[in-house]
Amino acid sequence: MPSKPEAPELEQAPIPPKQANSANWQIVTTTFITIFLAEIGDKTQLTTLMIAAQSHEPWIVFTGAAIALVSTSLLGVIAGKWLAQNFSPRLLNTLAGLSFLILSISLLWEAVG
Repeated sequence: MPSKPEAPELEQAPIPPKQANSANWQIVTTTFITIFLAEIGDKTQLTTLMIAAQSHEPWIVFTGAAIALVSTSLLGVIAGKWLAQNFSPRLLNTLAGLSFLILSISLLWEAVG
C-alpha cells in the first residue's frame, strides 16, 4: 500500500533568544493576570475558603486545590492546542465572541426577568 505523502513543514525564521524570552514572559504575565483576576472571589475560591475553615488543614486544602487548578488548566491548554490545530483563528474568535454574547444575554434576561 503506498504511503500517504506528508505535508511539507513550513520553515520559520529562528527567533532570537532575547525576543523569544521576552515574548514568553509577556505570555506568562498576561495569562497570570487574566486568570488571577478571573479567579478572585469566584465560587472555587469561596469553596476552598470554606473547606480550609472547616477542616483546619489549610496546607492540605491548598495542595488539593492547587492540583485541581493545575489539572483544569492542563485540560484547557490541551483543548486550546487541539482547537488551534483544527480551526482557523477567525472562526475561534467568532465562536468565542458569540458564546460571550449568548452568556451576556442569558445573564441579562435572568436579571431582568
